[in-house]
Amino acid sequence: MNRIVSLATAFAIGLTAYAASVWSQPLIPQHYDVIKAMQTAGRKVYADHCAVCHAQKAGALAIGPDLNGVVNRAAGSAAGFPYSDALKNSGLTWTEANLEKWIADPSHLVPNTLMPHVSLGDPAERTYVIEYLKLLKP
Repeated sequence: MNRIVSLATAFAIGLTAYAASVWSQPLIPQHYDVIKAMQTAGRKVYADHCAVCHAQKAGALAIGPDLNGVVNRAAGSAAGFPYSDALKNSGLTWTEANLEKWIADPSHLVPNTLMPHVSLGDPAERTYVIEYLKLLKP
């Protein structure tokens, strides 16, 4: 039994080291394929969970604000949308890390926000949506 645990531990350490070395290198074509697959998955998750409130066409009217150009934009700053005071005064910038927290639980990140609690519990789905949002240019 100890031998099996030792082998499993060695395998896990090796796999972790390999993954760290791959992601620390510059992007090569197969990495682009992974990102493209994540963006495609993100488009599906967005369609299933986000598009009901957020229009995908820049400037289109919807229940929620336009998300084109949202990545690295100041929170509560899209023109023409009536944000809550809580979000407007949050001081947040929609970095990938902040978007991940927001998508996981908006009311935890910004109490008294007007966005309904729609949280995506799956971390992979949150990552996919963020990769997709990077495609939506202002």
